[in-house]
Formats: sequence, C-alpha cells, structure tokens
Amino acid sequence: MAVDPEHASVPGRKRAQRPQKSHREVADELRNRIRTGVLRPGQRMPTQAKLADEFGVERGAVRQALRILQSEHLLTNMSKGSPATVAPDPDRALTGRAAPPLPTTAALAPRIADAFAAPHVEIDALCLTAISLTLAIGEPLRQIHAGRLKPAKVDVRVLLPSRDIDLAFPAPVDASAAGRLRRRWLAQRNAQGQVLKHNLLALRATHGIDVHVTFRALPFTPPVKLYLLNGTEALFAYYTLRRREEEIDHEHLEMYDAEGTQSMLFAFEQGAGLRDTTFVEQSHLWFNALWETISSELLLTS
Repeated sequence: MAVDPEHASVPGRKRAQRPQKSHREVADELRNRIRTGVLRPGQRMPTQAKLADEFGVERGAVRQALRILQSEHLLTNMSKGSPATVAPDPDRALTGRAAPPLPTTAALAPRIADAFAAPHVEIDALCLTAISLTLAIGEPLRQIHAGRLKPAKVDVRVLLPSRDIDLAFPAPVDASAAGRLRRRWLAQRNAQGQVLKHNLLALRATHGIDVHVTFRALPFTPPVKLYLLNGTEALFAYYTLRRREEEIDHEHLEMYDAEGTQSMLFAFEQGAGLRDTTFVEQSHLWFNALWETISSELLLTS
C-alpha cells in the first residue's frame, strides 16, 4: 500500500510541535497589547486567520479569545464579515466598575496610576514579595517625571512575610532543598522592597513630594494579596499554588509556588453598593489590625 509522502515519518524521528496556546492565553496577550497601546483605540484587529497563524492555534481558539475581550468591552463591531475594532476607551473597560477580574499585571498598574492622581496618595499592600506593586508603581512614576501627575504626599505601607518563619510556599517538593528556596525568596523580597522604597523616596529630591514608605513583617505566609488604594478601593487576589520547576543555583528544583503577577485581581470600590463598600471597610480594618498587633519591624536585609 502506498504511503502519502506528506504523512510519512522517518524511523526514530518525531515531528517537532510547538506547544498549543489556550484561548485564554491568546486573550491575555491581546489584552496586554490593548493595555500597552500596541493595539490603539479604534484600530482594526488583525484577521482571525493572521492571529491563528501568529499564535499557532485554530481559528476557534481565536474566536473564543475575541469573545472574551468583547465581553470585557475591549472590542466592538465584532461580526463574521470583518475584523473587530479596539474599543474607543479601553482604559475605562480595564479599570471601571464593571471591569472583569484580570491578572495582576494587567489590572494593578492603571489603578495605581489613578490613585496617584489624588493630592494625598495612600497605598496599603499585603503580599509575598512586592514584585507586582514595584512593577505597577513604575507607571505613575513615569507620569510624575513627565509632569502629568503631582501628588503632594505619598504614604505607602507594606506587609510582607517575616524572614524568621517557615514559609508555607514557595515550598520545595523535596524538603532537603528548603534552605536554597528560602534564601531565594528572601533575596527577592528584600530586592523588590528596596527598589520600591528607593524609587518612591527619590520623589522627595526630584519633585519635592512628601513620601513615607514603611514595611512590617507578618508571622505567617499570606494566602492572598491585598491592595488598598486611597481608602476607597480594595483589590484582592488569591495566591493559587501549582507545581512547577525552576533553575536555582544551576540546578532544576521542583516546587509548589504561586505566580502572584498572574493572580486574578478582584476590585471592590467604596460607594459602588453595600457589598463593595463593606468589603473595602472590612479590608481596612483587617489590614490595620495586622499592622498594629502581630506584625513586627521589617528590615530589608539578608
């Protein structure tokens, strides 16, 4: 029987295939392009065929991704005959009251930037390493340096796990590697905190802004992350653990860890209804109780 040359295989060799992206991964990438201005308001999206080819997926996955962005009010004019259009005001869709939960990388920066439009900026954060907050602060800092924002005062309080506890996560699958993994986490916690503090305090010298940044240590590993902005908004996300592998000290180490930058951030706004208002108020009470009772002084040193 003749074999179709297109489907013939060479013994001992397998055709290389790139990993297939999910429709949610495609939506995440397109959403990020809209957020960062790569895809501009009012711009036509590439055709489904071009997107399918770019991401290496079937058109069905592209259609699912576009429907997600349409449900988030980031795309308009979706039809069978022509490509969709980026919404005229995507920033509002990403950060307004009706905005859906988004990964921390997509949701936090624009909300932090909005908070910096107030004369007195107040940010409280509870997290594992402060990497998301450090990244998000970059956007309002750029706007301050460009002269578009000029708060008079900035107060930032950050709760992080203490160096003196056994972390619940990240945790190695093999307990013998706990020391190496803990040293890596501590180095990340200290480095991110130092960068955050340095960048904010620099605003004193460069723009005359009254800045205060304070860290305190928690006696437990927080299973959630929380950001409180100007007393009016609470952003909440779960740290969801998964098993993954990473190279540490030139050795591949399996661990249980959470990617905080990808945690889905839920927004609650004071005045948006009794549910939201109560959540914001209770979140402030919870944060202040931790700050004033069981937390301790935190020094960002090794």
